[in-house]
Amino acid sequence: MADEDRTRDGARAGDEPTGRPASHRPRTVATGLNGRTLRRLARTRQRRRWALEGLGALVCLGLLVAYLGTRSGPESDGPVGGAGGVPAGATRPTAFPAADGHATDTGPALPGLRPRERPPSPEPTPSTSTPAPPPRKPGASLLSVSRAEVPAEVDLTTVGARDWMHWGLRGGTSTVRKRSGSGEIVDAGGRGNRIGWDGNQEVVRWSDGAPERFDSGSSNGVYTCGAGNGFTLAVVGSGAPRTVQLYAGIWMARGRLDARLSTGGPVSTVRLEDPYTSQSAVFTIRFELPKDARLVLTWTVEKVFTEHCGNVGLQAVALR
Repeated sequence: MADEDRTRDGARAGDEPTGRPASHRPRTVATGLNGRTLRRLARTRQRRRWALEGLGALVCLGLLVAYLGTRSGPESDGPVGGAGGVPAGATRPTAFPAADGHATDTGPALPGLRPRERPPSPEPTPSTSTPAPPPRKPGASLLSVSRAEVPAEVDLTTVGARDWMHWGLRGGTSTVRKRSGSGEIVDAGGRGNRIGWDGNQEVVRWSDGAPERFDSGSSNGVYTCGAGNGFTLAVVGSGAPRTVQLYAGIWMARGRLDARLSTGGPVSTVRLEDPYTSQSAVFTIRFELPKDARLVLTWTVEKVFTEHCGNVGLQAVALR
């Protein structure tokens, strides 16, 4: 009878309508809140989310500004740091000898500086030279001077076809000359105490030297410290055009090369400067002089950037 009542009157109260499973019954959640209150709550949540996102963006922006402030600061107008204008952390190049002649090993002169890398100078000093002299009368003297970077290796036997000379192989007073050379290169002395060292970035080799016949790659040279000190060389004229190549360097100093002729005329000057570390150069001097007249070269310290032996160095000179 109960089954008949169910069939006749349909589902009882609380039963699912015929043909729809109970699992698909629509559900109604009674929250006790009307539509206006729900919309107000939704807007409140949205504003809170926007506020949090804005705060996060401001924090990120502040971190970015702080990072950029540590990466870029005002550039200094000159050397800063310790005594004598030495940058903080700068020391002498590896194996650079002290003023007493004893070698030190204090690491690279500037943190992160790679060999043969040239830092910019805060005091660029223009160099004067005469690479293209004006036409001259027959028999008149000729002089021009230029500067370039030194090759990593120099063969003195090749570049010094007429004569060559090397300094510092066995200490500050040691010299090696071209065997059976012309003898036109003259070491005329200079001011300051010469000290030998073996830390040149470039090396020289030869196969026709005296008293050392061979050397496969010497980094030795000599240097002298202090403003006004340096080296004086002379090359004797032969009446024919000649080319001199002078291999020299500096350490935390400005070096000045003056080239003049004993017959008179203007002096040609070229400078090399590095306030932070060492630097090398090859100076090429082309000249023509009557026989027995002389080309005179002076390589001196014009300015130092440290109290600790700012200097000029001399490695070799070749004539062809």
